[in-house]
Parts: sequence; C-alpha cells; structure tokens
Amino acid sequence: MSIHLVGGGSADDYDGEVFREFLIEASTRALASGRDVPRVAVLLVREDAVTAADRADAYREQLLRVALCEPVVTAIVEGELFASSVLSGIDGLLVGGGLTPSYLDAVAPIVEEIRMLVGDSLPYLGFSAGAAIAADTAIIGGWKIGDVPVLSEAASEDLEDVTVAEGLGLVDLAIDVHAAQWGTLSRLVAATEAGLVDGGIAIDEFTVLIVGDDLLRVVGRGSIWQVDRTDDGVSVSTLGA
Repeated sequence: MSIHLVGGGSADDYDGEVFREFLIEASTRALASGRDVPRVAVLLVREDAVTAADRADAYREQLLRVALCEPVVTAIVEGELFASSVLSGIDGLLVGGGLTPSYLDAVAPIVEEIRMLVGDSLPYLGFSAGAAIAADTAIIGGWKIGDVPVLSEAASEDLEDVTVAEGLGLVDLAIDVHAAQWGTLSRLVAATEAGLVDGGIAIDEFTVLIVGDDLLRVVGRGSIWQVDRTDDGVSVSTLGA
C-alpha cells in the first residue's frame, strides 16, 4: 500500500486519474477484510457549514466517477477537531484540500492513529492541504521570509511568514502544492535556502506522487519539482509522469 500526494486541481468533468490507484489499493484492502466495496474516509475542513457540505458532495461525486466505493465524508468547520471515530472500519483515508493550518489543527487529536494505520498499510491520499501536512516537517503557509516576499500573498494560507510545523510524519520530505499554478515552487526553494526545510517537492495540480515501498512514481498531467540543498545553494529538477 502507498501514500498518494496530490497537488490539487478540480474540474466537474475530471476523470480522476490521480485517485485511481489509491482506490485500487483501498479495494484490495477491503477484500482482505471481507468487504466487496471499499470504505474510504474523506476528511474535509472548510470555512463554513455551507461550503463544507458543497465540498463533501464534490469529493463524493469525484470518487464515485473513478470507481465503486463508499465515501464516508466528514466535513467540519475551521476550528473544529476530528474524532477517532472517523477512522473506524475504513479501507483508505483521503485528507482533502483547504486552509492548510486549519487541517493540521483539525487532525491533531488523531495523528498517532493515522500514523499507526498507514504503518499498517492503510492507503493514504493527501489532496493539496492533505498532501502538505503528510510531511515530517510541513510547510503550512506564508509568503515572506524576513521582509522578503517569496510568493504571491494570495497563496499565503493566511500566514505572513513562511511557517513550518510538525506534520503527520508519513513522508520524510517537505511538500508544497499547486506548484505551477500558484507559483509555490519559489516558497519551497526559499524555505530550503533559508534552512527551514531540507529540500522537498512541489507538486503541480492534477498530478500525484505515489510513494510506495522503495518506489516513487508520478501520475497525471503535470510535474513534480524536486528541490535539494547543495554546497552551492539549491538545485531544482523535475520528475514527469
């Protein structure tokens, strides 16, 4: 089973390529548990109840366009917390997109349980914010380092200073998302150069990095931008689908 890191992106007619292998893995786990249809927990954090309900419907419809499954969606409002019950009897876990700091706060009570389940081969898919917080050291937002802008304020996640925090610890590299679309690669480069993180990846929309046992694979329309520290500063390379 694998960890699936998606850089975001949504469209009403999207075929769901970035979700397909995650749902295949969830189906495999379900069959091993005696279930014909996989139960997929979907955790969402939104700014208000109306938006939460709308996004819940959108995720449910997207998953069902890809494969037969039972999406079990829990959508809460920013400031609320997830309970352990959201992880009961599931074959896959999808943590969705929205304001990254709010997601990190919301999963705080269940971090250890998520780590345990993923360590026991539960497939995990992080979509946008859900991908960012999967890291050991998570970049959760910000658009300045010191007084120097490194990103458009519009992509700041409501934070001024580029901010890192302890994430879920599912992968050992920092992750930024919406790379080509929001220009977040520059934030990852600057954070690496400043020593806030030891490099990482920035993921384009409609693109997934699949992290398995001794395996890294890219699926989707875009690229994975890999940032590494070097003796001379920072290097950037790409991994294509």
